[in-house]
Amino acid sequence: MINVAETCVGTRALGPGLRSVVWVQGCPFRCRGCLAPEWIPFREARRAAPGELADELLADPDVTGLTLSGGEPMAQAEGLTAMVRAARAQRELSVICFTGFRRSELAGREDAEALLAEVDVLIDGRYVRSRDDDRGLRGSANQRIHQLTGRLTGAAGELAGGPRRAEVRVRGGQALLVGVPPRALAAGFGRGGRTGTAGEGTSGEEHR
Repeated sequence: MINVAETCVGTRALGPGLRSVVWVQGCPFRCRGCLAPEWIPFREARRAAPGELADELLADPDVTGLTLSGGEPMAQAEGLTAMVRAARAQRELSVICFTGFRRSELAGREDAEALLAEVDVLIDGRYVRSRDDDRGLRGSANQRIHQLTGRLTGAAGELAGGPRRAEVRVRGGQALLVGVPPRALAAGFGRGGRTGTAGEGTSGEEHR
């Protein structure tokens, strides 16, 4: 089972093409400036079986990719691996994964290696607010973009340095911010709404 904080079906704010996103609940890092602090605690949110979550994320037939964020996806690597495999059994998909861990910190972890084998692009490293350069899908300039397969190499420039995108979805009277928002938008939204960003909500402070 996967402990799910939130999902979004059909967005263009978190990677190339039309994508669906899952944010998992729980993160071992505590970033200054995290835009999704409610997703940091390891508490019960919504439990979903991998196959059921795959079906939910593929409800839109035009979705061509999945983005995994949180929270910390590597804290639920086993369940997410099963979910991605179930989704790919239904259609061809690209997969982007955010993690606060550096890739080297995941070496030797069987669960993490299994998930990485299903990932096309890994964006790794803690979020450092002082190094937020307002560019690309990274939360801050210290984070690295690893092209693990050739599936999304054509989008390398967009991922690293393209303009940031964000969408606001309203659900049950609350606003969900989808994307890695421009700094000005993040500052305003963080004061008044519920957030669901990627990159900025997946990491703790580091300096390199």
